[in-house]
Amino acid sequence: MRTYTEVRSNEELDHMMKQPLSVLYISRDGCSVCHALLPKIQQVMEDYPEVEFGHILADEYEEVAGKLSIFTVPVVLIFSDGKELLRDARFIRVEEFRDSLDKMTDILEQ
Repeated sequence: MRTYTEVRSNEELDHMMKQPLSVLYISRDGCSVCHALLPKIQQVMEDYPEVEFGHILADEYEEVAGKLSIFTVPVVLIFSDGKELLRDARFIRVEEFRDSLDKMTDILEQ
């Protein structure tokens, strides 16, 4: 299963967002959906070793909610060079996430 970088500060978040392509998964401790979905997202990320993968535990890094306008969890965000390309929250469909990531990696490879 793919490991991720724990993002705990604005500097770490900015670094992740500025990568050519990065995925951020945002969750909370008391969220059962978050805990069930994370391994599925990690499994998808196994197929994309070139994409930076970060996890934010909103309970530990509360500023993230304001900085990224997060109102619910779980949230999956895809960034490229500081721009948000995809935001999916609450009811995240893993196969749709994979399809989106496929398209974005294809575009970057061209």
